[in-house]
Amino acid sequence: MRIRVRRTGGFAGIERSAEVDTAGRADAAELHDLAETVVGQGDATERGVPDGFSYEITVDGKHTVRCRDPHLTDAQRALVSTILAEGA
Repeated sequence: MRIRVRRTGGFAGIERSAEVDTAGRADAAELHDLAETVVGQGDATERGVPDGFSYEITVDGKHTVRCRDPHLTDAQRALVSTILAEGA
């Protein structure tokens, strides 16, 4: 499974993105569960805050979910943090 996170917005408006292939990772099952939860939750309906981040989470190039600070669910926050921290 390939998971891509794109973060936009923020005070400086700097875009950041990262992608992780879960194949062979020790935490692959956890990432799959998080990704399935995030896709199942769908797009956020709440507006973000001024200078907050917006996120686009894409799973296997097929399913894209959009969400905004400060309204991320626990699953969205965990997935975003992991992918942006470890992605290349």
